[in-house]
Amino acid sequence: MLRGIDHIVIAVPDLAAAGKSYAALGFTVVPGGRHPVGTHNALIAFGDGSYVELIAFYENNPAHKWWAPLQAGGGLVDFCMQTDDLRGDTEAFRKAGVSIDDPAPLSRVRPDGYQLRWVLSIPRGAHRGVAPFLIQDETPREERVPRETTHPNGVTGIGTVTVAVPDVPPVARWYAEVLRRPGRGRTPPRSAGRRPGLSIRRTPSARASPWSADAVHGSARMDDAAREGGRAAPDHGPGGLGP
Repeated sequence: MLRGIDHIVIAVPDLAAAGKSYAALGFTVVPGGRHPVGTHNALIAFGDGSYVELIAFYENNPAHKWWAPLQAGGGLVDFCMQTDDLRGDTEAFRKAGVSIDDPAPLSRVRPDGYQLRWVLSIPRGAHRGVAPFLIQDETPREERVPRETTHPNGVTGIGTVTVAVPDVPPVARWYAEVLRRPGRGRTPPRSAGRRPGLSIRRTPSARASPWSADAVHGSARMDDAAREGGRAAPDHGPGGLGP
């Protein structure tokens, strides 16, 4: 079962500079460590259990899924959902129509030398960044996510991720099938951008899934780095960063 939004991924050219920039915005930024695929990260964890991953390359890796988006400007490139049944949820997305890889292991070594291990299922091609990649931990999740969850700017979590897509109905069907609950059409504020999208949000009900996917007709929240193709953009909710 999907447990919720695990984290969002922001690709940056210089990790140290990005960390300073986010700290200047009032976030508590914690060094994350290095992956064996040429990337290193810094993390911004929230009280709701989600976090922002700032990721950069310490060595060139053109085969990496986030290398090309970074060369195109970087920014918000992907989002991840946590699961306690990776194989089952991978198959559920696949049956719903998502092109997604089989589960594969990955790791990260923290600055203190602790090695974190998890397993990922990653969407392929055009479905990447539209469907989430999925994660199931092998080492305890509380070791992967920083314990520092308070921020001077008051941000407490990620309430919604809005996925901008050229055609809402097919993507809405993916999420309706996987989450086992239909989305609801809604009209966004006039100030929002004029592009269709899909919002994945927390819901008060814990039945079936504590998540729902609502179609956003005619607009979506997007950052500048995500205007081409289907991409995800977060809404930090009350106390959040920007519109």
